Amino acid sequence: MTQGAGQGPVQTEAPGDARATAMSHREPKLPRQPGPHGFGQFGPATYPGPYGAPTAAAPHPGPYLGTCSTTSEPTEPVATDEYTPTQRDLPVITGPGSTLQIHRSSGEPAPDGPGPLYVVGDVHGYLDELLAELRAQGLVDADGQWSAGNARLWFLGDFTDRGPDGIGVIDLVMRLSAEAAAAGGYCKALMGNHELLLIGAKRFGDTPVGSGAGTATFQAAWLLNGGQHTDMERLEDVHLQWMSRLDAAALEDDHLLLHSDTTAYLDYGSSIEDVNDTVHEVLTRGDAGECWELFRKFTRRFAFRDEESGPPAVRELLDAYGGRRVVHGHSPIPYLLGVVGSEDGEDSPRPTVEGPHVYADGLAVAMDGGVTMAGKLLVVQLPLGQ
Repeated sequence: MTQGAGQGPVQTEAPGDARATAMSHREPKLPRQPGPHGFGQFGPATYPGPYGAPTAAAPHPGPYLGTCSTTSEPTEPVATDEYTPTQRDLPVITGPGSTLQIHRSSGEPAPDGPGPLYVVGDVHGYLDELLAELRAQGLVDADGQWSAGNARLWFLGDFTDRGPDGIGVIDLVMRLSAEAAAAGGYCKALMGNHELLLIGAKRFGDTPVGSGAGTATFQAAWLLNGGQHTDMERLEDVHLQWMSRLDAAALEDDHLLLHSDTTAYLDYGSSIEDVNDTVHEVLTRGDAGECWELFRKFTRRFAFRDEESGPPAVRELLDAYGGRRVVHGHSPIPYLLGVVGSEDGEDSPRPTVEGPHVYADGLAVAMDGGVTMAGKLLVVQLPLGQ
């Protein structure tokens, strides 16, 4: 069947049932590999092969414009409970435009203790834009080498798909992890739904899975959601192992770092350690259906956007995992604010994104600047200025 054609909404289970089901399948925790910071959250023995310079990138094809369907009227983002990863949900925004209300980062690093903390939003294969923003923040030098000493840098996931050089982005992050560790800092990364999608496309290909809206495959969903053939051709075991061992959540300086703006993390554990262990166990077992369910849940979005239900949803996560604010990627700022457009370029708003968006009574910070839709790839220092 054609993915995304004529499909109804996903039938989601009750939150209590989902969490009980997920936790009932828990197996004994897998031991972490020891090793210094810098090789993801694991030691160098975890990954075969060298960590030298990134592999040669494929020729840059230019900005990715996609083939997403849009209308001439503003399109309301898909509701959280109706989203299925076998449907496109993020049309490209083009045209002249409007400025989004955003909050810009500020503040000086503390003179003692850990170095300053930075976070990076969704990159989606835009390697050149990433390097430009890292240079602008003083995190890398003109040659793309780590130059920030003991600074701490977190990527919030979604390194590949839609843009021209996702594997180049992964190679860069892996290399910066080693260089930052050698300088007394660190560079770490979280797992996004597109990491799960790429892993699934490589591992399971056209193996049928139950999508909640019929039968689907990882391969079809990957292509539908911006999968790039050049990334798949250059994907190596070292990349798969690195992605598979990324954590899903982290707590840094009272910031709860997540990829997705969803409460689905609660289905996988009552603590950050439990969530990360459960996600690793799912990927280690390698069951296509179970991996699809994990991907599907991490693809949910907009849980914090509603003025009434959003703040309580954020507080539920903070109460469970700690922190005073959730910092996430996944949902582009233009969609959180309801700013969307069409592909015809006429009377379509073009977002001007200059920094993260603070919302849900100040409890949530959105970091996806919409680089795939003429927005901005965000690299900012935390905490944000108020």
